[in-house]
Amino acid sequence: MKRSLWLVSTSFAVFATPAFAQNTAPPASAPAPSSASGDPGQDQGENGPDIVIVSTFGRAQELQKVPAAVSAVSAISLQNTGAVDIRQLNQLAPSLLVSSTGNEANGAARIRGVGTVGDNPGLESSVPVFIDGVYRSRTGSGLNELGEIERIEVQRGPQGTLGGRNSTAGMISIISKRPDFNAFGGTVEATYGNYNYWRLGGSLNAPLGKTLAARIDGVWLKRDGFYKDVVNNVRVNNRDRYFVRGQFMFEPSSDVSFRLIGDYTHRSEACCAATYVRNADNPYVDGLLDPSKNTILKVLTALGQNPAAFTANPYDRDIYVSPGRSYAGKTKDWGVSGELNWTLGGAKLTSITAYRDYQSNQGSDTDYGEVDILYRTPGKTAYDRRFRTFSQELRVQGEAFGGTLDWLVGGYYANEKLDLTDNLKFGSQYGRFATCRIVTGGGLAALYSPTSPGCLAARPAAFGADSAAIYAAFDRLDLVNNVGSVDDVYRQTSNNFAVFTHNIIHVTKTLDLTLGGRWTTETKKFNATFNNNNVYCLPQQAAMDAILVSATSSASAKSAAGALATLACLGNSSSELNGATVNDKRHENQFTGTAILSWRPISQLMLYASYARGYKAGGFNLDRSAIGSAVFPLGGAAGAQARINAGALQFRPEKVNSFEAGAKLTLRDFTFNVSAFREQFTNFQLNTFNGSVYVVQNISGCSNLIGGSGADEDTSAATGSCAKSDVTYGVRSQGVELEASVSPSRYLRFNAGFTYADTKYRSDLVGNDQGLPLDPALRVLPGKQMSNAPKYVTTASIAWTPPIGGTGLSALFYVDTRMTGDYNTGSDLFPQKGQDGFALVNGRIGIRGPDSHWSIEVWGQNLFNQGYAQVAFNSPFQAGSATPNFTSAQFPGGAQIFSAFLAEPRTYGITLRGKF
Repeated sequence: MKRSLWLVSTSFAVFATPAFAQNTAPPASAPAPSSASGDPGQDQGENGPDIVIVSTFGRAQELQKVPAAVSAVSAISLQNTGAVDIRQLNQLAPSLLVSSTGNEANGAARIRGVGTVGDNPGLESSVPVFIDGVYRSRTGSGLNELGEIERIEVQRGPQGTLGGRNSTAGMISIISKRPDFNAFGGTVEATYGNYNYWRLGGSLNAPLGKTLAARIDGVWLKRDGFYKDVVNNVRVNNRDRYFVRGQFMFEPSSDVSFRLIGDYTHRSEACCAATYVRNADNPYVDGLLDPSKNTILKVLTALGQNPAAFTANPYDRDIYVSPGRSYAGKTKDWGVSGELNWTLGGAKLTSITAYRDYQSNQGSDTDYGEVDILYRTPGKTAYDRRFRTFSQELRVQGEAFGGTLDWLVGGYYANEKLDLTDNLKFGSQYGRFATCRIVTGGGLAALYSPTSPGCLAARPAAFGADSAAIYAAFDRLDLVNNVGSVDDVYRQTSNNFAVFTHNIIHVTKTLDLTLGGRWTTETKKFNATFNNNNVYCLPQQAAMDAILVSATSSASAKSAAGALATLACLGNSSSELNGATVNDKRHENQFTGTAILSWRPISQLMLYASYARGYKAGGFNLDRSAIGSAVFPLGGAAGAQARINAGALQFRPEKVNSFEAGAKLTLRDFTFNVSAFREQFTNFQLNTFNGSVYVVQNISGCSNLIGGSGADEDTSAATGSCAKSDVTYGVRSQGVELEASVSPSRYLRFNAGFTYADTKYRSDLVGNDQGLPLDPALRVLPGKQMSNAPKYVTTASIAWTPPIGGTGLSALFYVDTRMTGDYNTGSDLFPQKGQDGFALVNGRIGIRGPDSHWSIEVWGQNLFNQGYAQVAFNSPFQAGSATPNFTSAQFPGGAQIFSAFLAEPRTYGITLRGKF
């Protein structure tokens, strides 16, 4: 709390000196304004601030005249902060947070605290990424190299009435640099930094006549990993990638232009490692990594885990990977798109046609520790996902009634094929780990012997007539090693069609009314086939089921039988579904829209108020555990097979009602924007790992909860249901955003932003808009601030580019910072996953030749080496037995221990640039 208050006070101190907004290049269809310099601090003071052009509303408009909350970031600003992908946007856009977790193919973006956790490819993003007008299937595609760009627009609030896919929280739109007809030229860049970081980039632009121009951009990057695997002596979270993009621009006349783009990205990298969560300042973590208090540590260390994994500073980034396991993976991402702009009399036609093919596979030491509990082998036989997407967007825009009406109508179609193959297996030590986990924490603790079969030093007749069957089950569980999923295959085909309109009515010279609407229909067809070589699962279930249903079995025998059966078939290594094929289909129709009223009482000031309704499609949880978890008594294997229900994989569409009011002030060298917002989400799509399986559930609220407390202490299944008529929104985000800018002199620019976002769950929650109970794993959510949603974020930057005498040279001095309040990093909001507030600082100094034909820059990111976690999660299967140490409400999850994906440490280096 003290850290948050400090950040708030700092925020207001920053705003005591306003700062300058980012300048951007214009969109493809707009000419560059003469006052836009494209370089910090140049051509300021005498001519006023840059004219910032964006295409937020599908038209070329000045940013200060767009009645919506939009952040526009130029290529120069991204270059100064050191951005090579969208994660570095965090430094420049306070309402945005982009992070990556267990696989960079599934990065997550949040706006105003709302986003989609990306570890399940069945979930689309609440904040999608568009590159050159083309929707990318998942946010992780924006974690690739971007090459040279013109600008990035971060649009806040629901989107959808202007084309592309629907989104509920906002969108990130990236516009690459286009071919130039005026001159032949190019750029070169070379960077070297710590961790043996190398980055080589370049571009070449070539006019090919009066009507044709071409451009090619390329990047090669290689870097050692931030983590050191001390067991296998390798580096993890490394970089090894290249990117190339080629373009042709054809303009046979002033009325017609066609832009063809093709790109290819290749990555061969090991990602993503995690460390155990340990923080002496967090009272909720105290004791979890103490072997004398937590039985699971006793088991792990006995089976070979180096105790240093629990005691060393996690930000030393030493990790302990199971021998022979690897995080190696490959990603290939390519696509082509064609954009046609054709002026037909009084209307302009825009057509964007695209095909994308994205494939990523990743190995993992899935338990994130030295004991071999769970893994995926690298290669296509591990965890391979592929998205093939065809999309077609068509827009027609024009004016009517003497310019009173600026109208736009269009249509959108997308066909997406998603193929996922999974081979998640128990490790070579799983059986002994599982038996020891049972023995050490219960009435058998005196028999604990990790070196003995079944982890049992002796086998007394402790279970009466069931003793022989119980000990046979221990021996059977002891053999559950290197078995699990064998090519579980998921296939999903999505067809999305929409028609939309977006119209600006100039009621008077100073008053505009904007009305937009969209009708969307979406069909998803799902097919899955499950295979498993865990030959011990079903016999174990059948044998233990006999004890569980027996009237003569003792309570201790039934307790042991339940644990023995469950741990033999845990998570995706259950063979209950072996050979099963599941087919399902879902269809949705939704109408969404927006209404905006904007007024200019004076030419320098715009006031606006808006309402928008947003929508994101429902889908399928691509995790077999959602339909294969064991429920006792089973009634035998046939009973288990009979429980297969594809409907259990479905989740419902996410919807939002958004209200916003704002003002934009533009003076000679100063701009100031403010927006206040309130967003209410129904059926918010939440993805949570509970330590064994992924839980995907919609979150809605209830005005009259029936049964169950819905509170932290309620660990039963009775978290409360709701009559459908009493269901309300379950997530609310409200707050205020400030953006200020000033250029007090020709070569000096300040920029700042502040976001207060109170993004909370309601006090009473249910599982969807049908009123089903909330999953008990999510019992901490009611009334709490959402994960990765700090209430307070401040960003600030300063760029100074003074000339050096009369030499024609100039200097560059640049610093930016992002100050973040406290927040929780876990989807289930367990307090052990809390993260204190912190500040990140980037800096860059350099010298540039005449007209910036060459430059030398020294830079640093995270200059003060701030350590923080991106996401903390339940360490897979690593929960100790319930003891007095971990039974209070302060320890939801009991003796469960936790791991975290850490953010990058301090990096620094030198960059040489040239252009011709």
